[in-house]
Amino acid sequence: MSDAGSADRFEHGEFEDEDDKREQEHGRPEPQEGHGGPGGPDGPANGGTVQDPDRTPRIPMPRASVEDSGRPLPAPADLGGPTPAPLDLEHRVLTSLLGAWALAACSPEETEAVEAHLGECGRCADEALRLRDAVGLLHPPESLDLDPALRTRVLDGCLDRRPPRIPVPEWAAPYDAETARLDALLQDIGATEWHTPVDLRWFDGQSPATRRTTVAGVIAHLLSVDGLVALALGLDDPLGDTVAESPTPGARTEAYWRTAHLPPSRSLRTPWREQTHDLVRTVSFAGGDSGSARLAVSYGDFELPLHDAMVDRAFECWVHAEDIADAVDYPYEPPAPRHLHRMIDLAARVLPTALDQRRRTGHSAQQPPTDRPGRGLRLEIEGSGGGEWVIPLDSAAGVGSVEHEVAHVALDGVEFCRLAAGHVPPAEAAVGQVGDKEAIRDVLFAAASLSRL
Repeated sequence: MSDAGSADRFEHGEFEDEDDKREQEHGRPEPQEGHGGPGGPDGPANGGTVQDPDRTPRIPMPRASVEDSGRPLPAPADLGGPTPAPLDLEHRVLTSLLGAWALAACSPEETEAVEAHLGECGRCADEALRLRDAVGLLHPPESLDLDPALRTRVLDGCLDRRPPRIPVPEWAAPYDAETARLDALLQDIGATEWHTPVDLRWFDGQSPATRRTTVAGVIAHLLSVDGLVALALGLDDPLGDTVAESPTPGARTEAYWRTAHLPPSRSLRTPWREQTHDLVRTVSFAGGDSGSARLAVSYGDFELPLHDAMVDRAFECWVHAEDIADAVDYPYEPPAPRHLHRMIDLAARVLPTALDQRRRTGHSAQQPPTDRPGRGLRLEIEGSGGGEWVIPLDSAAGVGSVEHEVAHVALDGVEFCRLAAGHVPPAEAAVGQVGDKEAIRDVLFAAASLSRL
């Protein structure tokens, strides 16, 4: 037989030498004394090993090939090893371990022993509860959510070091921040959550109104109403060739929903976000306060200067972001104080016009008195972003004064914004009030009537 053939048989465990055959036919020969036998000098009786002097030592080889199945080795616990016995500790030792147990610093065996003891010893159980409560005080739970002001602080720090060549106007900064926050929320939610029902709420004259849509439907609403600002700046209208019954925000939204080929979905995020970037970029390049700030934006039945329209769009973006966050159970914080102040200031400045509108439509029975012209209501907004405004009660063109103040109302800043968004009924607004009750009621209802679809 050739060496190559022998090597091949040897590799596959098929090689058997003559000694192996002889052992199989006649049995292994008994070792002799003095030659490694049990009683010989090299035998096991004398600490040696059994060897056959007539055979050349060889390396034992496997009789058959061994294949790796790729399966993981069994865990030590599965090998049938002895289970460690539970610790048997004295009472004083178990008592000394209560502090470590409360801090979750015991070994598994110690933890098992302590917890078994707590089921039997009432005094130690009471002490363990006190220690566990103390640990909770030492380590208060911290929210894993990012600070909502983190983005603003980072941007401020960057811009302090290197101011932008073309800065965003201050009156457009709230819109820039609120659209970025809403986009971060949309990035976090799953595809199925875009179809979560959302109730859009506003105050229609004398009573609350509601329109049900989805998360994607809310983004479609923001996209279509922001299109009013886009049109004023000469940008593309997101409605395209769709014709709305009127140029009001509600009519444009209904037209967009009605003519969509498919139900609104997460695909709307991209055109909405691109439009927000285009608006901020355009007003920044237009020259800020010295350029496009006083350009009029038409809402159909009223107009706002561009700088106020951008604050209005920031306000609505925040309000509807909260609607979405509530629907998908997502934590959401109010705007930064300086942005919240701009929103409150806009609502306070348009309140006299809203009061006049309610009188013309018959929603307010109180008419301005002729013997006391120039009456005013002092609106005090508390909290971050707050301040004081004197609201003229008799004419939108008038100027209220402290000398003719007939009422004083105090509200929290976020509560006032939710009132102006139609999310809080005027009768339920938590306010501190002094003075003319009818005037206070009119102002609260006028604030709620600022809301719309």
